Amino acid sequence: MANASKVGDGFEKGTQFGPINNKMQFDRVKELVEDAKRAGAIVHAGGQPLDREGYFFPPTILGGVAEGTRIVDEEQFGPVLPVIPFSDPADAVARANATEYGLGASIWGNDVDTASEIAQTLMAGSVWVNSHGTLSPDVPFGGMKESGVGRQMGECTLEGYTDVKVIRVPKMIPKSAL
Repeated sequence: MANASKVGDGFEKGTQFGPINNKMQFDRVKELVEDAKRAGAIVHAGGQPLDREGYFFPPTILGGVAEGTRIVDEEQFGPVLPVIPFSDPADAVARANATEYGLGASIWGNDVDTASEIAQTLMAGSVWVNSHGTLSPDVPFGGMKESGVGRQMGECTLEGYTDVKVIRVPKMIPKSAL
């Protein structure tokens, strides 16, 4: 499915993945993928920039990676998915929560109730069940730990444009008590 995705101009009908937004980010994603390949990653889809003008990097799926590989340990903000095996849901949650990042996460499964229970245990600002990256203006979005700054969308957006002011007036002690 990743290899069949249409990568191109986001204004063209049918495009599923547009370009990475700038050269610095494009170079970062490219370097993280190359680092993973040097570390023994198996490329199941994508794996290198498209040979065309612009910052187009196809959806990339990497296997054979683990913690300690930059593509796993660092935030990449690119169309690259490192696939890491786990022994059971508790193992997956422990490993996901062990990172210093927590912008977003997703849980996929046939049993939505179980997936929702697991989602509650993840330390991420947004956790999706059977989807990823869906945003709407009425629901706050932001990260945890070292990911994201503040919240955007929903009432949280308004809070970001306000200043909290606290005025504390001590209770007067009667002179007779002195």
